[in-house]
Amino acid sequence: MMYNPREEGQGLVEYALILVLVAVVVIVILSLLGPAIGNIFSNIYRVFEPAP
Repeated sequence: MMYNPREEGQGLVEYALILVLVAVVVIVILSLLGPAIGNIFSNIYRVFEPAP
């Protein structure tokens, strides 16, 4: 089966769209969970913090 160069370009555009969609989903999830994750690391730091 022979491919037209336009068909190969179409596949590249589809991969780029999927990559953009994944990036948007990751950004949204991190923006929603970011403060909670920060609190977890702060609590861990407080547990291991040296006593004054």
